[in-house]
Amino acid sequence: MPTYAYRCRDCTGTFELQRPMSESSAPARCPEGHTDTVKLLTTVALTGASAAPAPSGGGGGCCGGGCCG
Repeated sequence: MPTYAYRCRDCTGTFELQRPMSESSAPARCPEGHTDTVKLLTTVALTGASAAPAPSGGGGGCCGGGCCG
């Protein structure tokens, strides 16, 4: 289930909620009980072993690999 970040306009606190995508636009109550909140735009960080390493120089392309005549 996705996690969405929100900011409370009353107390200026930020908080996160896990909820289905179908409820992502539904009103959210902050932990202090206020209802005047807005959903924040967040980015997804791709890290860990599954992320592809950045290519290092040489040998990767046709002419760099010695296939050009």
